[in-house]
Amino acid sequence: MRLLIVEDEKRLALSLAKGLTAEGFAVDVVHDGREGLHQAGEGSYDLVILDIMLPGMNGYRVCAALRAAGQDVPILMLTAKDGEYDEAEGLDTGADDYLTKPFSYVVLVARVKALLRRRGSAGASPVHTVGELKVDTAAQQVFRGEDEISLTAKEFAVLEQLVVRVGEVVSKAQILEHVWDFAYDGDPNIVEVYISTLRRKLGASLIRTVRGAGYRLEAR
Repeated sequence: MRLLIVEDEKRLALSLAKGLTAEGFAVDVVHDGREGLHQAGEGSYDLVILDIMLPGMNGYRVCAALRAAGQDVPILMLTAKDGEYDEAEGLDTGADDYLTKPFSYVVLVARVKALLRRRGSAGASPVHTVGELKVDTAAQQVFRGEDEISLTAKEFAVLEQLVVRVGEVVSKAQILEHVWDFAYDGDPNIVEVYISTLRRKLGASLIRTVRGAGYRLEAR
């Protein structure tokens, strides 16, 4: 599942991204309100973690703009403020939940998972269909027709990065960032190893190499 963090405290944002990536999420990070609004509007995210005090555009305005545009993605707002008025304002603009800094990372993860469960129970489908393949990102299962294809957790995580951006070029750096973590200092060619394995299991023509740019999952 894809999460977007919009937080201008870079150390906090990267720490949250690293932790949530370890939880199995694909995470994107931006540090500016206007960029966050653009990214949330363009990307297919399952949840947005949105700080209130942001440069460019504050979190209240970002949230209100997303809701006005018809975006129903769950939004968890973060703020260093504390008070009923701030919470009411955040919820009035369309936020789904609210967390005051400093907060426990364990509590944040619990809130994220609760919002995602609520969204799932409301009927959002985690199943992506790409040609003959069906990829269930919630159950972490892949099917070709009626036959399930067995993938390791890392193989599935690499495939998920391509599935949620089907038809788009995904760079090796993006895959490393989301599937491994920010501290990974091993051989970046590990991505090629996993792409090769996925091609062997799913079909050689499904994943195309875009020279100098990355990989693209072909929607056939």
